[in-house]
Amino acid sequence: MSDISLPRLQHIVASALVALVGGWVTYLSYTQQPSEAFLFPRLISTVFLVLALWTFFKACLGWTKVGVGISGQAFLRMLPGLAIAVVYVFWAAKGLGFYTATAITFFILFSLYDPAPHNALRSWIKRIIGTAAFTAVMYALFAVLLKVYTPREIFF
Repeated sequence: MSDISLPRLQHIVASALVALVGGWVTYLSYTQQPSEAFLFPRLISTVFLVLALWTFFKACLGWTKVGVGISGQAFLRMLPGLAIAVVYVFWAAKGLGFYTATAITFFILFSLYDPAPHNALRSWIKRIIGTAAFTAVMYALFAVLLKVYTPREIFF
């Protein structure tokens, strides 16, 4: 494995992790009850898993153009977002309710990665409006259009 370049190895590892998550989500969508509530997640997770496995095998066979990879500095900039995503997936979505947790998580990520100044009122208004619009689209998509089950707890 010493003849594999670092960018290619990064691509193989990342695509393997995405495929593992895809497999886990697909497994959950096929085993959770009530099964009618998980019809749409089954469809999406199955497509996601197929694409993730395809990407993984392409990376392993060297068929993917991988560029220069992710630098250590870029990875460190991504860590706060990854930590927030882990909290969202494993606790917040179920503990606070899907839409409340989605709004809070999106607002935090938007504030964290938005290059606009944090001391300007206009940028905070933009973040609040962006968060409200994103949450409204999520609600319209999942609750109104698709009528799928989302975790509901404390707020809604």
